[in-house]
Amino acid sequence: MDLNKRTILWIVFAVSLVALWNEWMIYTGRPSMFAPPPKTAPADAKSTPAGVPAAVGSTTAGVAAVPGAAAPFQSQVVTITTDVFKVDIDTLGGQIKRLELLKFKDGFDPTRNQQLFQQTGDRVYLAQTGLVGAANLPNHNTGFTVRPGPRVLANGNQVQLVMDAEQGGVRLTKTFTFKRGDYVIDVRHDVTNTGAAPVNPELYLQLVHDGNKPEGSSWFNPSFTGPTLYTDADKYVKLTFEKVEKEDVSKRENPNFVPDHPVKADNGWVAVSQHFFVSALVPQAKQMHDIFTRKVGHNTYSIGVVQPLGALAPGATVSNTAKLYSGPQEEAALERVSPGLELVKDYGMLTIIAKPMWWVMENINSVLHNWGWTIIAFTILIKLIFFPLSAASYRSMAKMKVVTPKMTSIRERYKGDPQKMNQAMMELYKTEKINPLGGCLPIVVQMPVFIALYWVLNSSVEMRGAPWLGWITDLTKPDPFFILPVLYAISMYVTMKLNPQPADPMQAKMMLFMPLAFSVMFLFFPSGLVLYWVVNNLFSIAQQWVITKKMMPDAK
Repeated sequence: MDLNKRTILWIVFAVSLVALWNEWMIYTGRPSMFAPPPKTAPADAKSTPAGVPAAVGSTTAGVAAVPGAAAPFQSQVVTITTDVFKVDIDTLGGQIKRLELLKFKDGFDPTRNQQLFQQTGDRVYLAQTGLVGAANLPNHNTGFTVRPGPRVLANGNQVQLVMDAEQGGVRLTKTFTFKRGDYVIDVRHDVTNTGAAPVNPELYLQLVHDGNKPEGSSWFNPSFTGPTLYTDADKYVKLTFEKVEKEDVSKRENPNFVPDHPVKADNGWVAVSQHFFVSALVPQAKQMHDIFTRKVGHNTYSIGVVQPLGALAPGATVSNTAKLYSGPQEEAALERVSPGLELVKDYGMLTIIAKPMWWVMENINSVLHNWGWTIIAFTILIKLIFFPLSAASYRSMAKMKVVTPKMTSIRERYKGDPQKMNQAMMELYKTEKINPLGGCLPIVVQMPVFIALYWVLNSSVEMRGAPWLGWITDLTKPDPFFILPVLYAISMYVTMKLNPQPADPMQAKMMLFMPLAFSVMFLFFPSGLVLYWVVNNLFSIAQQWVITKKMMPDAK
């Protein structure tokens, strides 16, 4: 059979598009096209322990509906300022209602800092904790009193905020500890039984977020925001708000419904992940807890844990320590917080390739101190590593270019007899010592590397707001003057012209149309990604010229 090299390249291109689309589906929280159908729970299975969803809330709803103090409470907002963020904590419930990252600008308004927790308009993003397990225990709708103390880090290494609330015969003391240069907030809960009878309180920690689509997300540059979690047994799990809502309906309709995520563990974390940033709750380790997700209001969802604190005798106190990380998805910092937290920087199925690639890029940047030049240097390094494969591909292309007139003649001579045409083609390949697939295999081998690099560049917060030179002031934003997409189109056109042209005129026109199609798509891509492709094309042109003009003089 006549295997046209261009046809093989088109097949490789189509397979690559399918792979990229599947990675995009996974990255945005949708199921993989190749994933098995979701499991159906047995009729007698249990989801989370009995009463957990109702306990983390009112008699019928979630935590957001827990009744507060009997008397009206005038809440106040306490602001804590460190060198990395500014945090607003409401005395009503001791919940974090606003968190501003002082070292990161907003992705759309550079005059403002990036906000994670917030409650403005239709945007809801909160961190809440409290007690359940008995009636009228302190929760995130209970009024807290604030102990005096510093509110600004100033010259110290840490600052604390201590809040107290007492009701239902139980006193809850929350202590937030903020440390210099650290995006981790230590959250300690001291629970004291001030009543005359034993109690069995349970501590809940939850993140509440609206279900709105991420701002700025598009088909060309998708962005994921949603619940994520990790346990040692089940590893990293990514959910969507739509899935949480469906599962919440299923729980109400069927008490035996089992959510499609872990529901018990004595390790791990729960989080709300978004592009470049994450807020994660890490409960006290080696203590069993229940994991829950649920809809708590109109277009508002929560993910959290419930930890039993054990029987508490009158006058006794029990303490629980947890961590809240709220900041950038920097791998080194995430690894120090909790095992598996670095996985929120999601490279998809090619993590095994992407992680070492990122390690190399970090080391290059430690020398160059410019992510634009780092991308260029890394692209050249990749091209040099694959040079032997590329050389084999270009040699094959050069030989194909030499025999293209002969191939065209054979097609014309036997166009009415496909069998004889194929036999003549095979004889030509044998005579000229050409492998028709020789130029395709190197491309197939390199494709996973190129796809992994795409996700590395698209997922790294270190490049957010990072300039290259001149007009490129943010490598994660599209080129404002479209210079890089135009350079890409030119370089891609030159690359196409250097390759042997298809004998089929229609196929030749389609190949020439590819640079234009990709350039239009790259108008919306982050400039760092387009920079990679431009450098890749330019270096490919140089490699091809050297091989075809110097190493293959007969291919002129």
